[in-house]
Formats: sequence, C-alpha cells, structure tokens
Amino acid sequence: MLAEYILRGAKAGLVAGLLFGLLVALVANPLVAAADTHGHAEAGTSGEHAEEGHAEGEHAEEGHAEGEHAEDSHAEAGGHHESAVSATVTNVVSVGASVLWGLLLGTVVFGVAGYVLEPIVPGEGAVQSALLAVGGFVTVSGAPWLLLPPSLPGVERAIPTDTGMVLYAGMMVAGAVVCLLSAVCYDRLRDRYGRPAAAVAALVPFGLLAVPATLTPLGPATGSLSPALADGLLGTVVFGQLLLWTALAATHARLGGDDPSRPATPSARTDATFTAD
Repeated sequence: MLAEYILRGAKAGLVAGLLFGLLVALVANPLVAAADTHGHAEAGTSGEHAEEGHAEGEHAEEGHAEGEHAEDSHAEAGGHHESAVSATVTNVVSVGASVLWGLLLGTVVFGVAGYVLEPIVPGEGAVQSALLAVGGFVTVSGAPWLLLPPSLPGVERAIPTDTGMVLYAGMMVAGAVVCLLSAVCYDRLRDRYGRPAAAVAALVPFGLLAVPATLTPLGPATGSLSPALADGLLGTVVFGQLLLWTALAATHARLGGDDPSRPATPSARTDATFTAD
C-alpha cells in the first residue's frame, strides 16, 4: 500500500516538476540574467567614473585603436556564442533540477506523509490532495518566508548565510508542526462540535507562526536592483511555488480517480486494520 502512495506521489511530482522547470527556464532565468546585467552595468558605471582621471594617458594609445576594433568584433561574436550556450545549459539544468525537486516533494509529501497522515487529513480525494499541498507549501516555503523572504540575485541579507540556513530549517520544522497540530485539532473536534467549528479551530495553530517572525527581527536586505526588477523576481518566485504545489495537488487528485483500492473515508484504512486484527 505504501508503495502505491509513493508511486502516485512520484508521478504527480514528475508532472509538477516539469511545469515548474519550464517556468524557471522561460521566465525566471531571463529575469535573473537581467538582474545580473543590471548589476554589471552599475559596476561598470562606477568604474567609468573612477577612470576619468586617466584620460590623458589614453589619448597616447589612439594609434592602436584600429587593431583593437578588429579584436573587439571577434570578442563580441565569441561572447554572444558563449552567452547562448551558457543560457541553454542553464535552462537544461534548471528543468532537470526542477523535475528532481518535484519528484522529492511528491514522494515525501504526497507519498509518505499522505499515507501516514491520511486518517487525520480532512476530506477525501481532491480535498485531501489540496490540503496536503497547502501543508507542503506552508512547511517548505510559507513559514520560512515569514522570517526570511526569498533570496534575490544581487541582494544581500543582513545575516550570515549559515545563520539564515539554520533559521530557515527551524521555520520549516515550525511549519510542519503547525500543520500537524491543525490536522489533529480538526480530527479531534469534528465529531464533537461539527465540521464548521472544527475547521475554525484548525486555523488557530497557524497563528503560532507569527511568534518567531515577531520575536526574531532581522535587518533589511541591501542590493542594487531596481524596485521594479526586484518585485518581478519576487513575484516570479512566489508564483512558481504556488504553481508547483497547485500542479502537484491537481495531478495527485487526477491520478487517484475512482480507484476502488482507495478507502472511501479518511479513516477507512485504519478501521479496516482494526477489523482484521
């Protein structure tokens, strides 16, 4: 039974990872390249201002200008070729890494966690797939972003990288715990107080995520990106994660279909086990 859940999650992860990879290759990578170009342009402008004092020495070298123009044309052509090859390699690597990331998420969240937590996850079928996706998004991205927003190229955080990784991992653990508490609250209160009251109570644990975000203030990030480019990159990152988890949930639900081997209710597998015993 566990193998079936893992296989289904892996298939969903393959589809979602491919879609996510295409988004990265077609949208995110060009934006990152634009950010790098912007950063180099800023650095070049600063260098030009610093070199203005050497103008007199440059006039003496005008005799070599014709040869240098010829060399520059060859260098520019070679640079364009290398840039095209580099972009292609980057896109291929991005798609491959995204597929692997989707497989990992599908296997762990929708395979292993879906099998273990199925008795307490509300609903069934597409509803369970959607709630697993919400829990995965909160754990992997949502909770950590409350403390550490997505990193952008050319933007430096006010804390060391090692410290940021520890804080990110800690918020992932907090997100997973909060999602588990929410599912347990709903499962325990559903029969006693009804589904609407249980659903409201299940939202309460998510408020706990505001505590570490409030008690651990971090300094603002610094960088040379324009506000429009930074907003575009940030929006692409957020949209990419939402697309990834939505595709995972939709594909996972679609693969479930009307499989007769799946339980009719979230607790049917547990009840069947007890009956067999």
